[in-house]
Amino acid sequence: MNPLILALSMVLAPMVLAPMVTRAEAGPAQEDADILKRGQELVTNECGRCHGIGRSDASRHPQAPPFRTLSKRYPIEALEEALGEGIISGHPDMPEFEFDSDDVGAIIAYLKSIQAK
Repeated sequence: MNPLILALSMVLAPMVLAPMVTRAEAGPAQEDADILKRGQELVTNECGRCHGIGRSDASRHPQAPPFRTLSKRYPIEALEEALGEGIISGHPDMPEFEFDSDDVGAIIAYLKSIQAK
């Protein structure tokens, strides 16, 4: 092998590979943060008019439970099917919502993250 190419390879390889390793190591944590952020955005935009969607805010609608208390009623995972196929409520003024599977996953992850202990 040409000595110049070998030397360049040894110098350039760490510069090219280091960012890849850093991204790979930070990947899952950043991906989780992105999923939680997406879930929060979805519930803020679609549900925040009525429901308390954070760790401490109150619901604006008297029949809309704060999302941080949902796990007291049923397992959060139980909402997956309803969110994907169209959630229908017991009160007539709640609109029907249907989300794609990626959005359902993000919403479920966000809901799990805010549950009152």
